[in-house]
Amino acid sequence: MNKKIRFYQSVNFKIALVFVLLLMISIQVIGAIFIGQLESSTIESFEINMTSQVETLATNLSNELSTYKEQDLKDNTNLNRLLSDFAKSDVIEARIIDEKGTILATSDANLLTEVGKKSDYWLLTDLKPKSEEITNPQTGDRVFRNWRPIYSPTGETVIGFLYVLSDIESRYSQVSDVTLIFFYASMVSVGISLAVVLLVSKTITKPIGEMKRQAGRIAQGDYTGRVEIHGNDELGQLGETFNELSARVEEAQETMDSERRRLDSVLTHMTDGVIGTDRRGNVIIINETALSLLETTNEEALGKSILDLLDIRGEYSFRMLLEEQEEILLDFSASEFDQVILRADFAIIRRESGFISGLVCVLHDVTEQTKAEQERRQFVSNVSHELRTPLTSMRSYIEALVDGAWQSPEVAPQFLKVTQEETERMIRMINDLLQLSRMDTQKMTLQVELVNLNELFNYVLDRFDMVIKNEGRNYDIKREFTKRSLWVEIDADRMIQVLDNILNNAMKYSPAGGTITCRLLETHKNVIISISDQGLGIPKKDLGRVFDRFYRVDKARSRAMGGSGLGLAISKEAVKAHGGNIWVESEEGKGSTFFISLPYEPYEEEIWE
Repeated sequence: MNKKIRFYQSVNFKIALVFVLLLMISIQVIGAIFIGQLESSTIESFEINMTSQVETLATNLSNELSTYKEQDLKDNTNLNRLLSDFAKSDVIEARIIDEKGTILATSDANLLTEVGKKSDYWLLTDLKPKSEEITNPQTGDRVFRNWRPIYSPTGETVIGFLYVLSDIESRYSQVSDVTLIFFYASMVSVGISLAVVLLVSKTITKPIGEMKRQAGRIAQGDYTGRVEIHGNDELGQLGETFNELSARVEEAQETMDSERRRLDSVLTHMTDGVIGTDRRGNVIIINETALSLLETTNEEALGKSILDLLDIRGEYSFRMLLEEQEEILLDFSASEFDQVILRADFAIIRRESGFISGLVCVLHDVTEQTKAEQERRQFVSNVSHELRTPLTSMRSYIEALVDGAWQSPEVAPQFLKVTQEETERMIRMINDLLQLSRMDTQKMTLQVELVNLNELFNYVLDRFDMVIKNEGRNYDIKREFTKRSLWVEIDADRMIQVLDNILNNAMKYSPAGGTITCRLLETHKNVIISISDQGLGIPKKDLGRVFDRFYRVDKARSRAMGGSGLGLAISKEAVKAHGGNIWVESEEGKGSTFFISLPYEPYEEEIWE
C-alpha cells in the first residue's frame, strides 16, 4: 500500500525550498554587503562634508570674532546671524565660545538664555579639532558633533571655539529606508522565484511521479502500464529505460512464476518428502509429503531448524550435515505395531560463486522396505531353524542305523519311523512355504464356486468329530449356526484348509474336556465364522503377531505338537484372497476366539426354484 506523501515531504517542495533558501541566502549576503557599504559611505560622506563646513565657518568667524573682541561690544547680532545661516540644514545647534569658555552666541533660539554663561562641553585647554558621533541624551538619537578652535586673523592665537551639533540620525534613517525597500524587493523576488521554481520543478517531478506510480503497479503485479515520455532529456531517457525495465521484469516474473508452478507441482506430486533450508539450517520450504511423514504442519515447520524438525540435534550439527552429507535413518516409530522409518538424504545448495546458500533434505519412507528386510532375515532364520531340527534328528538316527542299529529288529523300525515322520514334517513345511510363495506372488488361482457355507462348515466339523471319537479324545464341539442357508462364492478347498488350521490349533491348545464353540451368522454384507476354545489364551503383546510366519506364542509346546508356525499365516493369506478378513480376540487363561469375515450378498430363493 502506497503511503500518501504530504506536500512538504515531496521532491517538488524540496526543490523549491532549496532554490528559495539559496536565493534568500544570496540576497542576504548581497544585501548585507550593499547596505553595509551604503551606510558606511553615507555616514562617512556626511561626516566629511559636515567637518568641512564647520572648518569653513570657523575660518569665517575668525575676522568677525576678532572684530567683536576689539570693539568689546555686547551686540552679537552678526555672530547670531552667521550661526543661523549655517544651521539651516542638518545642524541641530551651533555655538561660539570665547577663549575663556563663555558662550557668545547660539543658533538655537531656545538656548539664548545660555549666552554669557560658561560652557561645560569640553575642556578649553584642548585646542585640537575634534569630531565624533554620540547619542543625544535628551532624544536618544545619534548626533555628530564638531569642536574647532577659532584662530586670530594672524593665526597665532586662539580667540574662541566653534561647537556644532549635527543630525546624523537622518542619514541612518535614509539607510534604513533603503534597507526596507531592499527587503520588500527581495520578498517580491523570492515570491516570483518560488512560483517559477514550483512550475519548473513540477515538470521535473511529474515524470518521477509517474515512474513512482508505475513502480507501485509493478510491485502489485501489474505490468500493463507505461510511463509517458515528456521530452528527450535525461528524464525522458530515464522513462524509456523504466518502460524497458518494466517489460524485462514482466518477462522475468512470468518465467519465475512458471518455474515456481513447475517446482510446486513437482514437489506436490513427489512421493518423497522434500525439505529446503537457508544457510543457517532453518526450514524455508517443505512439501506435503514431508509434512505428512513428519506429522507436522506448514506453520510449525517453516522457520524451524532442520535439526529440531528431524529430531537429530543431539547426534548431528548443521555443519556435520553440510560436510558429511551421508544418509540417515530416522526412526519415528510410536510402537512395535506403528512403525515409521525414514531415510534422509542431504545435498548442498551452492551458488555459482561456490557460496553455500542452504541444504536440501529428501525423505524416503523405508518402513515397508525395512520391515520386509527384517522379515526376510527373520524368515531365513526361522526356516533354517525349523529345518535344522528335523535334519539334525534324522542325521542322528541315520548315523545310528549306519553304525549297525539297522540289524536290531527292535530299534531299527523305531528309528526308521522317526526318520519318516521328520521327513513328512519337512515336506509339509516346504509345501506350506511354496503355498505362501504362490500367494505372495499372486500365482495362486482360486477355484471359486457358489457353496452352501452351512453344509461346508458342518462337513469340516463332522470330520473333527470323527477324529475325536476314533482317537478317544475328550473334546466337545458345539455348533451355533443361523437357520438361514448362506450361499457364498468361495474356493471350498482353501476355505476347508483355513477351518482345519484353526480347529487344529483349538484342539491342540484346549484342555481335556474343553468345549470348542463354532458359530456361523450373517450381517448386512458379510458372513461371520467364529471358533472359540477354552485354552491358555494369547497374551496381549502377541495378539498382533499370531498371523506372522513362524511366529509361535509358546515355541517349545508348538514344536512338540508338530506345528510349523505357518498355518495361521496361510489362513490369513487365503482369507485375504477371498476379499475377507481374519482376526483373533483372546484373554489369558480363558481361551481365544478366531473370527473369519467373508463378503456376502443374499440370494433370492426364487432363483433356485
